[in-house]
Amino acid sequence: MFETQEEIPEIKERLHRVGITNLRTIARINWKGKLYTFIPTFEITIDVPEEKKGIHMSRLVESITETMSEAIEEEVKEAHTSLEELGLSVIKRLERKHPHKRAEVWIKTQLIMERETPASKKLSLETYDVEVGVIKEPEKLEKVLRVIVIGNTACPHAMANNQGKTHIQRAVARLEVRTDYDEAIALEDMIDVVESSFSSPTYTLLKTIDENAVVQNMYSNPKFVEDVAREIIFKAKQKFKGKIHVKVISHESIHKHDVIAETWY
Repeated sequence: MFETQEEIPEIKERLHRVGITNLRTIARINWKGKLYTFIPTFEITIDVPEEKKGIHMSRLVESITETMSEAIEEEVKEAHTSLEELGLSVIKRLERKHPHKRAEVWIKTQLIMERETPASKKLSLETYDVEVGVIKEPEKLEKVLRVIVIGNTACPHAMANNQGKTHIQRAVARLEVRTDYDEAIALEDMIDVVESSFSSPTYTLLKTIDENAVVQNMYSNPKFVEDVAREIIFKAKQKFKGKIHVKVISHESIHKHDVIAETWY
């Protein structure tokens, strides 16, 4: 067979990221003795030197499928205790199949956490979007952790000018931490930081007494979207080591536009 990927390209320019994206598969993670099953979406890229026409796409896919097969066969007793460890395992397998200087693996999935409703104290299973990236360069190994959390806010300005009445809205916040690979940071802890910074959390399950409790909590804790962003970055700086990025979007209930607040450290 002709290895056209090894030919010299007509235009010689180095490409920093070439690979596959939107590849969905299955993964099992043994996190602190509890088994999680995910259906993540992968993006894997490597750099391509100027003298090489392209990459061998199938080898990138193989690096994932072989890693997954190993994990399933061993029932993750020892392998893959976190999503970032899974990403690094893919990179290590890729190193044996495809030469490169720089590689990235990004894993998007959903994390399900147990919550207790505020008044009825019932179990509610909450889903959070999370993303983990592992970036390997010749002299550096980093990871990027991202969580997206939905909460609520009550407007303090309307409350102050409307005899205590105000409008409420759903807010969506993203917290990102970029740090050394060996830095221990739990996605659950990141989610807790964000969720505790809204006027109130949201819940999948709410009985009437829970709905009342959520509304009362929101009215007793009114916040601008700016307040939410400031509280997230403040708490994150206390708890996590690395570069921190916060972005909050308030989906306004009485305006035709949304409101955004963003900061980084």
